Amino acid sequence: MEKVSSETYDTYIKALTEISMAITSDKYLGDILKLVVMVTARVTGVEICSLWLIEETDKGKQVRLKATQAIDPEYVKDRVLGLNEGVVGYIASTNRPLMVDDVLKEPRFKEKEMARKLGLVSMLGVPLHVKEDKVIGVLDCFTIEPYRFSETEISLITTVANQAAIAIENTQLMVKTRVIEEELEKRKLIDRAKEILMSKKNFSGEKAFRWIQKKSMDTRKSMKEIAEAVIISQDI
Repeated sequence: MEKVSSETYDTYIKALTEISMAITSDKYLGDILKLVVMVTARVTGVEICSLWLIEETDKGKQVRLKATQAIDPEYVKDRVLGLNEGVVGYIASTNRPLMVDDVLKEPRFKEKEMARKLGLVSMLGVPLHVKEDKVIGVLDCFTIEPYRFSETEISLITTVANQAAIAIENTQLMVKTRVIEEELEKRKLIDRAKEILMSKKNFSGEKAFRWIQKKSMDTRKSMKEIAEAVIISQDI
């Protein structure tokens, strides 16, 4: 990597613009994550940039690798860490950036064999946080030469991470909203179909629901599709 120049600043601004545009786009989460790691790697010149998100699981909170511009199978395999496990877990739990001069000498870095195979040396990781310092993930960057990130570079990459966090949270909210809307629409259709069956077949509400459910299982169609068919047949 090279020192930050005025040209690099311009490139950072363009990268932030791309991510900011994604905030108001209809792109799904996977596209947002790929965009973040690609533009970050491009403008910083790092070998690998990756993005991890915190997930709620039966085992508690975990951090899972969600996106990287790397193509090596050794790196892109499914990787999960505990919230207090490894460098990524440390960054997520402390909500502070961490710079590592040599990952092979860092006790908290767990995947030394992978780093050795890929020739990774220095690393900068920053938390993805949104309002009230809520951390939702980690953005990390690796170089293949010894490198110390300047305060300016850390600040710029942190800004990118914060923009990414907003985009990710907005996208997750958008997806959840769509799911809720689809669920409400499905319930409306099923309720309407139940009313029709209760009227035409003199079913109770529960029996009408079970009838729709059984038709769904027998025909391998969704209950929404069965409800729509009942409504259409009534309208004809």
